[in-house]
Amino acid sequence: MVTKNIQTQRKARGRPSSFDRETALMAAMRLFWDRGYEGTSFDDLTAVMGISASSFYNSFGSKEALYHEAIDAYARQASAWFVAALETGQTTADAFRALFEAAACAFTRCDSPSGCMIASAATQCSPAQSRLKELMIDQRRLAEDAMKQRLALGVKAGDLAPTTDLDALAGYFSTVMQGLGIQARDGASREKLIEIGHMALSVFKQ
Repeated sequence: MVTKNIQTQRKARGRPSSFDRETALMAAMRLFWDRGYEGTSFDDLTAVMGISASSFYNSFGSKEALYHEAIDAYARQASAWFVAALETGQTTADAFRALFEAAACAFTRCDSPSGCMIASAATQCSPAQSRLKELMIDQRRLAEDAMKQRLALGVKAGDLAPTTDLDALAGYFSTVMQGLGIQARDGASREKLIEIGHMALSVFKQ
């Protein structure tokens, strides 16, 4: 969920595009988020983006290149609340409480598809799309690394024991985050997601 710059921009050829590129990209992102890469057809994309096939290829290059841009756009949005939450509160437990509550809100917004686009993509990408699979793995690693860094600050501040297994704990919280995304996708309420997140914090009391 932490932004990674992916160089997939294509310079338009010929006459300037007569559409707002960012608006079209956001429309594509929401469609990919809702249906996954393979569940979204080229015709679906051009229809929701409001562009012609030639404008699509001139501006985005290919469906796969567009998907990379869409994931990057989603990661930029998610990183805003993700990073802000980890910087919240006085203790490590405070920070992760804020993180899970922010995730519950983000995954259940009424103006966007439910769940986490990156977590959902883990179940929507076939083995044949190995490059997309690696992209998803990379994004999840970035998020887990950010959690590990925050936990390391907790050890330094004395919130966590020096013997804390940071890799395992970061992996645990990463798994909880992905699980919240899947739960939201299945229709779980915001309240249920928050409750699950709060239960995960019990590890700080051990």
